[in-house]
Amino acid sequence: MGKVPTGFRRAVAGSSQSALFKASNSSASILQEQIPPPITPLQSHKKSSKKEPTKVIAPAKKSNTPPIIFESSNLSEAKALFNSYISSLKYTPSDPSFYNSILQSYSSISSPQNAIFFLNHMIKTRPSFSPNRFTYQVLLVQSCALPDETSLANVHNTLNFMKNTGFPPNQVTADVAVRTLSGCGREEHAIELFKDLSSQNVLPDTYTYNFLEEGVKPDRYTYNTLIYGLSKTGMVKEARKFLAVMSEMGHFPDEVTYTSLMNGMCRQGDALGALALLEEMEAKGCVPNSCTYNTLLHGLCKARLLDKGVELYGVMKKGDLKLETGCYGTFLRALCRNGRVAEAYEVFDYAVESKSLKDVTAYSTLETSLKWLRKAREQGLAV
Repeated sequence: MGKVPTGFRRAVAGSSQSALFKASNSSASILQEQIPPPITPLQSHKKSSKKEPTKVIAPAKKSNTPPIIFESSNLSEAKALFNSYISSLKYTPSDPSFYNSILQSYSSISSPQNAIFFLNHMIKTRPSFSPNRFTYQVLLVQSCALPDETSLANVHNTLNFMKNTGFPPNQVTADVAVRTLSGCGREEHAIELFKDLSSQNVLPDTYTYNFLEEGVKPDRYTYNTLIYGLSKTGMVKEARKFLAVMSEMGHFPDEVTYTSLMNGMCRQGDALGALALLEEMEAKGCVPNSCTYNTLLHGLCKARLLDKGVELYGVMKKGDLKLETGCYGTFLRALCRNGRVAEAYEVFDYAVESKSLKDVTAYSTLETSLKWLRKAREQGLAV
């Protein structure tokens, strides 16, 4: 595979960060406000020879004490107790925090599935109750706080339940889950969930990430997933910092790492910066692949740096690298827009000969580009 010519590259000034960046005060504040306290049994459940009546406590306006203390995890009994208590009230509460405290009380001694059933019962019997995100975080904390679980099945069930009810996972959700799992000794599950959520563009913030470097060591896949997610969502500066951290932790970036970051830089219009990253990549002994070059070519064309794109295309040809469909189409349109039709035909020939695309796809893309050029010339928009 050919190297990018020296004159073709452009170095960029920049300094790499050598340490994890700290969480902002606002992030920590948001977390503190929204994360529910750890679920703990609210009353001892020792067996007694004498059965005591279930306790019902009137709600206090400024107290975290739940209005109902459940002594049995039995779902039917929990529903009956809830119905009895609500019926005894002179007015129907509508504040979600009132119902959230009841849900938290029951979920502290029940299974995750029964807690969901109980929440559905509250919603059905009390139409004035409109669950909020905190409601579902109560369930999430419960599913994460099961120390003997061997999988994330209950956690994923809760996350899917949240999504289906209009509360898809967000950054706070990720923070709650990761912190709870780690706090319960489920560090490996915390890392696994961290990867899953990051791949879905639900990115934990730096506060959560720093909370994880404390006894848990991310692997290369973890870093790649994080850099990909940050780059895709426009957080390129943050992704670049993790590139430095990744190296310091002994996980050297590979072609996937660099390509993800280049893609993010091109999306932000910094195609030249992405091109300079290619030089850094090769200098460190990492060989770019076809996806790397296609990402850069696409970015250069989008940034209207066609001459640079043509030079990069030459490097790709020398290395017998295939053109991807999206990159091929963008490159052809850029050439036609600039009146370089002969070169567009040459690119078409290479795409067919290298079997980069099916013949019909390659031809239809060229035909569309030429039609656009003809129309643009009629309107005086192209040379």
